[in-house]
Amino acid sequence: MSLGIDLENITRTAGQYAKDMIQSPYKSKFWELGQRSRQVAHWLAQAESLVEGSGSHRDLLAATEMAATALFPFLKFPPRNTKSKSPLADLRNSFERGSRGIVIPVGGGSQSVRFASHLIVSLRDVLGCELPIQIVYAGDEDLPSHDRGAISALRETGDIDFLDVLTVFDDSTLHLGEGGWAIKPFAALASNFEEVILLDADAVFLQRPEVLFDQNTYMQHGAYLFHDRLLWQHAYTERHEWLRDQIKGPSPAMLKSLVWTEDYAEECDSGVVVVNKSRPEVLVGLLHVAWQNTYEVRREVTYAITYGDKESWWLGLELAGSGYGFEAHYGSMLGWSDNTTDETRVCSFVIAHVDEGGRLVWYNGSLLKNKLAGPDGYEVPQFWMVDGKWEKGASKQDMSCMVDTEVRPLTEEEKEILRRSIDVAKNVDEFLREG
Repeated sequence: MSLGIDLENITRTAGQYAKDMIQSPYKSKFWELGQRSRQVAHWLAQAESLVEGSGSHRDLLAATEMAATALFPFLKFPPRNTKSKSPLADLRNSFERGSRGIVIPVGGGSQSVRFASHLIVSLRDVLGCELPIQIVYAGDEDLPSHDRGAISALRETGDIDFLDVLTVFDDSTLHLGEGGWAIKPFAALASNFEEVILLDADAVFLQRPEVLFDQNTYMQHGAYLFHDRLLWQHAYTERHEWLRDQIKGPSPAMLKSLVWTEDYAEECDSGVVVVNKSRPEVLVGLLHVAWQNTYEVRREVTYAITYGDKESWWLGLELAGSGYGFEAHYGSMLGWSDNTTDETRVCSFVIAHVDEGGRLVWYNGSLLKNKLAGPDGYEVPQFWMVDGKWEKGASKQDMSCMVDTEVRPLTEEEKEILRRSIDVAKNVDEFLREG
């Protein structure tokens, strides 16, 4: 066999995966799925070394398909071609080679439509972002045609299309219409973009998203993630015991984690994720992330032990052996200065993030001061902090603050971007009300 590829053993192993499938209870199976996923990624990489269309190439890909559909049942019976014998290959072939774009899952109600519209218009009209944008949803009940029409009718939309994820994956094990955050990894997988910037609808950018593709961490690993806040040290014993049971050999990225090394609660703010699906190990890691967000797994484990989809991103990449990297700092604070106490602090309802040059690049939570408090509460933040101590608000109605570090003013350019983004958001609000 060319280049030492033992096709007989690979086929036997793939058959064993199909015979001995990962089944409930899932809590102890994350590591095992990761080990099997690593084999699939390795086989995909080996296939790239063979002559395309040769017997060895066909046989290796057939074994890989057998294994992949056993590990990730949502790949089976793709709605667009229920007779497909190679759904993983069909999915990979749907990626436009060399393409880059933004994917925004939208659905579940008017607020998601509103915030996504704010985001799109700000990216296009304020920041001049030229990347194509794909809106992904889970069926007509999730994002009805009149809502799709309203987004399309925005003057500044430009180069945007829509993708129903239920036309790509078998929803019988997913239940994405009722899954909330669960749609996100499937949206990234289903998109025809080879390189994806996945955005939550309420993300706010202070730079063009294109800069994320230029971060050294992304270019090196093909997967770039952002950190959550440093909170609740030593507070989640069961979570940490489970992680240590399933991560049996932590990667270099994991050894940098303060969740891993210092017992903090949460690692990832998944409001922005950047992935390169042309890399087999990243693609298979993304399949592991998606598996964690399938209905039974998220209900039994992922959303029960951790909060929503957030930790599934790094955990899937980690267990599947994919390279990945995080921003250098844990979540920053962007908001308003509070000098009413002995300490100078900055407070708000959002988490901010910086690029590798230490410049603010995006934050979560929408352009509203508090998206849960009122629909018209726009206000431009004035200050930010990084690498300070977080003080969490008692409830979602209470601001969180950062202390014990330098208070930094936003630049006039940053404030002008946010002022203009708020202006165009108000125009969007008026347009949506009239519609």
